[in-house]
Amino acid sequence: MNRYWIYVLITCALEMVWVFGFSTAQSAWHWALVILVIIIDFYFLAKACEGLPTGTVYAVFAGVGSIGTVLMDYFLFEGSIDLLKLFFIGVLVAGVIGLKLSDNKTEEGMQ
Repeated sequence: MNRYWIYVLITCALEMVWVFGFSTAQSAWHWALVILVIIIDFYFLAKACEGLPTGTVYAVFAGVGSIGTVLMDYFLFEGSIDLLKLFFIGVLVAGVIGLKLSDNKTEEGMQ
């Protein structure tokens, strides 16, 4: 795994932190911390885009964020989950994998 994919993992993890912060922040100090995490998160997102196709990075970022938010809502905030949500999570995962595969195909074609 190259360092750019590590940046993607970091940005996805930080995204879960600030999304959690949106649901739990109650004071100005909490919100300041959330904003700081967002700034750090977007730094790593930009670093990932330096070495990977931006479309792939953003698709993974958005996909993990969407899936993580649904799972966080279910496990931490007593939200609901049903077959329709699971179906669309599967569609997101398939879309991210499809973008990654198509980027690899494009990179091979460019060489």
